Parts: sequence; C-alpha cells; structure tokens
Amino acid sequence: MSVTLKGRAVRLLARRERSRAELERRLAPHATDAQALAAVLDELQAQGLLSEARLAEQVIASRRHRASAARIRHELARRGLDADTIATAGGDLDGGDLAVATALWQRRFGAPAADRAERERQLRFLLNRGFGRALALRVVRARVDEDAQFED
Repeated sequence: MSVTLKGRAVRLLARRERSRAELERRLAPHATDAQALAAVLDELQAQGLLSEARLAEQVIASRRHRASAARIRHELARRGLDADTIATAGGDLDGGDLAVATALWQRRFGAPAADRAERERQLRFLLNRGFGRALALRVVRARVDEDAQFED
C-alpha cells in the first residue's frame, strides 16, 4: 500500500505540532522532488493544518512553568521557527523569568540551603533550566534572606 506524501505529513502533524522545517526534514527522503514537497507543505499551511504560530504558542504554554525565556526561544529556533515568529509569540516571556524561577525553586526545594553544597545544587538546578546566573543567585539568596528575617 502506497502512502502519499500528504498522508505522511498529516500523520506526523496528528501526533504533535511541527514546524515547516521539521516536516521538510522528515519528509525529504519520501519526496520525489523538492517542488512536490513544497507544494504539499504550502497546501497544509493554507488549510491551517501546519501553523508555526500555533506551534510556538504550544511550546511556550508547555514549557513556561519550567524553563527560562532564553531556553524557550532556543528551543523554538532549534525546531526551525524564524525570528519573527519567535519574537511575536514570545513577546511577553521576558518579564516573568523571576516569578517562574522562584516558583520552580519553591516547588523543587521549598527551603533555603543549609550549606554551601546545597546552595550550589540549587543554583545548578536553576542554571540547567536556562536561567541566568544573576537571576539564579537572586532567587536562592532571596530565599535565604527571607528565612533570616523570620528568625529575628
């Protein structure tokens, strides 16, 4: 049974949102020529089945509570979205990094570090999620300062 190029593309999109670049990479081995592949992808975009703006919104919604704005933008670029789409979809990402990092720290640790090794572990946790060193230090130090205030 022969599966058409459009059928393969629709099946891939049914599993999860994908960018045009991702679909091109996945479908290139099955396409007879580049023009046929471009025509199929253009048709899917015209029908609304392939939407990079929808992909960007979905990635931002699923990652925002556990990653920094820089990490999310990097993932969008890695998935093949252009800079304009990333800028449009991620316009409000920058303002919330402190709140996201604080909430993430609170869920994971909940209490200030007892010693230097634990504090470094907490910093690495935030750094590995794409937050900058200054912001990670601010979150960890704020928790220590809050704890000291309650002891007085």
